[in-house]
Amino acid sequence: MEPAKGLKMSLTLLDFPYIIRWRDDRCSRCGKCTAVCPTGAISPAVIAKRLVQSSGDLPLPTTIRGVSQVIRQAVDIEHYCTGCGTCTMVCPNMAIVPEYNPASKFLFHKNQGGVPYKRGGRRNDPGTGTLDRLKFTRISMLTDPALDAGRHEFNIRTLMGRNLPAEDLPLSVKDGRLVVCAGEFMPPVREIFPIRVAGMSIGALSPPMWEGLAMGITYLNEVEHIPVVMGSGEGGIPSRLLKSRFIKYFIPQIASGYFGWDEIIHALPKMVEDPAAIEIKYGQGAKPGDGGLLMAYKVLKLIAEIRGVPMGVDLASPPTHQTKYSIEEAVAKMIQSVSMAWGFRVPVYPKISGTKTALAVLNNLARNPYAAALSIDGEDGGTGAAYNVSLDKMGHPIASNLRDCYLELVKHGKQNELPLFAAGGVGKHGHLAANAASLILLGASGVDTGRYIMQAAAGCFGDERNRCNLCNLGKCPRGITTQDPRLYRRLSAEKVAERVVDVFKTAEMELKKIFAPMGRSTQLPIGMSDGLGVSDPAIARRLGISYVC
Repeated sequence: MEPAKGLKMSLTLLDFPYIIRWRDDRCSRCGKCTAVCPTGAISPAVIAKRLVQSSGDLPLPTTIRGVSQVIRQAVDIEHYCTGCGTCTMVCPNMAIVPEYNPASKFLFHKNQGGVPYKRGGRRNDPGTGTLDRLKFTRISMLTDPALDAGRHEFNIRTLMGRNLPAEDLPLSVKDGRLVVCAGEFMPPVREIFPIRVAGMSIGALSPPMWEGLAMGITYLNEVEHIPVVMGSGEGGIPSRLLKSRFIKYFIPQIASGYFGWDEIIHALPKMVEDPAAIEIKYGQGAKPGDGGLLMAYKVLKLIAEIRGVPMGVDLASPPTHQTKYSIEEAVAKMIQSVSMAWGFRVPVYPKISGTKTALAVLNNLARNPYAAALSIDGEDGGTGAAYNVSLDKMGHPIASNLRDCYLELVKHGKQNELPLFAAGGVGKHGHLAANAASLILLGASGVDTGRYIMQAAAGCFGDERNRCNLCNLGKCPRGITTQDPRLYRRLSAEKVAERVVDVFKTAEMELKKIFAPMGRSTQLPIGMSDGLGVSDPAIARRLGISYVC
């Protein structure tokens, strides 16, 4: 591979995370690879060749000069290869492939002009996290056909909303029917599938990707009868969806930017169904303490109209207004006001980053009768755009944070009352159901997954070796996280919907396979930590589970 010329900084191919391996003998010079490269990392070029040869009875050396067409890799920071592999996909002769370079010095060169490096995706951590090291060790001694996952009737469902003890329910019997006592508050509760689609906004995702997710979620609910719900992410929801009966499968999110909420409020009187819940986002695990960020490249006409903002400007969520004294006060005020907007018929809960201060928020929620749940997003959560330092160096692992919160609820006797939802790296290495089951045994009522859905449903190229991760630039070669029609036309909303259905039907069967040997078929084993084991003694001590080796 020939390095490009005219550099702003003299770098070699070995400085970059991916090196293009190009086979001259296989290449047909069709130009497809250079046409689809999202970063302009490769380009067609011509090189001069000089060949000295001798022939005849009295050979005298002669010089032959010629030119050859080649593929040249850029070695400037602005056009470095991200390793997405789009060139490999379109090459008819398997002549080109990016190879990971473990000797890369990219991190030393990436910050240009004094602006820290921003990227999409997930933290650069190719290692196996805590969730993938946990094993399910409490298994029945006998194979019980009555609990066989393929034949027994299961109820793999969880409750989203505050679950009051029977003696505290404000119910009375009138004319043989249960009715809510006059003047009393009855917390709204939804029965849902324990794996939810995490909030990924219209704007962060392309129109066909978001539409495909919505179609898949609707099909799961109405045809497969698997009550999966999906978060909207920050930025609002199209008015057509808000006023349709399908809004009951979605969780609109409100964040500090309030983007899109003007449209939601105006649609309230025309809504024919209530949403599944309302999520108030105070933080996300991928960039804790930082607001949302939608880069200007993505704020095109459709997105600007939904969010009620000008086109072509960076949309950074501002911090919480200073009139709110603390996170506890902010949460209380928002839960109260948003609950009132829907007549206290919809569960309302906050989403926070995984952090040592999560217990402070939890303790206040436990005393707030209108708080429906708490969602905690661990450090392995993905993002559409964040500073590299936030993605890689900030946050708290979800397993221990969740376990601390669950045990805190146990102390107050509210472990069955206030649901905990966990996120951050669920399905990071493809083990969606196993990761979800592990978190449920550690105390979660359910989990959120986002990046896994993009990997499974749309074939996202990104990984933890800084491969692709162009989510923030609007150059997604798969058409998943871009608003460029030339790119998102590569993605079929129908195919995305089909794969979403496949993913959740598979996850439901795998959860049955895990819970059946534990003797659980009609109730999730929430907090049943004696069913877990791990071969690392430090993890075992921290989570309070069995050490097995």
